[in-house]
Amino acid sequence: MSVNTLPLKTTLKGRRATRERTRIYGTVKFLGQSVQGRVVDLSASGLALDLSAPFAAGSGSKVAIESEELGALEGIVKWNRSGRLGIEFHANSNASAQVSSYFRFFHKAVKPVLSR
Repeated sequence: MSVNTLPLKTTLKGRRATRERTRIYGTVKFLGQSVQGRVVDLSASGLALDLSAPFAAGSGSKVAIESEELGALEGIVKWNRSGRLGIEFHANSNASAQVSSYFRFFHKAVKPVLSR
């Protein structure tokens, strides 16, 4: 299977929700730091963000994510490596409703692009 024919929806072993590729831009904040990034995949339980600069938040750090399409979200860093950040949303937040609203009103299918 070539890169251009990968399915848009992916669920890896151990993931709680199906993730979809997106091209949403936003900002992630942690202890006075603020870094721009691009949400590359999104689900009701979390997201992966390509960062534009180094970001000093390790696993377990509480972060805030702001995006025009998604609004304000809060989550916990699950991993931070190679300029990419994985965030799990707080279970008691309204993130699920915000993500659902995004998919209902704004999301358009995104084909994978080669990067890096």
